[in-house]
Amino acid sequence: MVYHIPAMPEKCIEGLSIRPDGIYVDATFGGGGHSREILKRLKTGKLIAFDQDEDAAVNIPGDSRFIFLNQNFRFLRNNLKFNGIESIDGLIADLGVSFHQFDEPERGFSFRFNAPLDMRMNKEGSTTAADLIRKSDEAGLADIFYEYGELVNSRIIAKEIVAAAKKKPIVSTDDLVSAIGSLAPVRQEHKFYAKVFQALRIAVNHEIENLKEMLLQSLEMLKSGGRLVVITYHSLEDRIVKNFMRSGNFEGILKKDFYGNPEVPFRVMNKKGIIPDKEELATNSRARSARLRIAEKI
Repeated sequence: MVYHIPAMPEKCIEGLSIRPDGIYVDATFGGGGHSREILKRLKTGKLIAFDQDEDAAVNIPGDSRFIFLNQNFRFLRNNLKFNGIESIDGLIADLGVSFHQFDEPERGFSFRFNAPLDMRMNKEGSTTAADLIRKSDEAGLADIFYEYGELVNSRIIAKEIVAAAKKKPIVSTDDLVSAIGSLAPVRQEHKFYAKVFQALRIAVNHEIENLKEMLLQSLEMLKSGGRLVVITYHSLEDRIVKNFMRSGNFEGILKKDFYGNPEVPFRVMNKKGIIPDKEELATNSRARSARLRIAEKI
């Protein structure tokens, strides 16, 4: 089984503008596809890779220029400094869930399999999706589905889940699908379930908070001229990345100096973002929602 196929690998590597003696970070190691491409272009440089999922360790390349850290990328700065690195030439982050996580039923990321409702990217994490549902009230669940799944009927979804949980604890993926099955739009069931599962996954793994932490620390660690390369998969995280690259904050508010000139930390290299072409989608349909953004630190 393929661990993961990275989206737009050539465009990502081109976006990093790799120097053979540079220091680079792969913030989402996964199957190691981007890391292997970076290593091909390094001579005396270094590559530091992060992944909070211990399963990713099976993909570590045997290379003295490579350091693997089984850590969440929100701890970017401290881990780099612990390894004697004060600045970097580039960072890549592919924010998608790896194929391995989606395709291993026991991880509970997909509604395609009946499995424990887990969804933890770090298996040592204390809270599963089942725990989150059990501990949350109706209003809390509605907020999760509205904010992280962008579901306009979030209150109704939450109400159905809470009602179902009173009759029988929701501990599996099938339990959750059964609880909300009557709300799934005809011929759009998969899209509906995907949004519900996405919302719970984001909440379980604190993905938005972690992303913001990583972006702020990447700005601090990147050298002038260093590249930030990020692949997003849904509008919520894409908006955060786009705003940050354009303005240096997550609201997209442009700050100006005394003379009215915008004070921005990055030069945005692709204003609309890059999407996969038809040829790539023919061999990797899971890349269809990917959007690549590249920025260079000023």
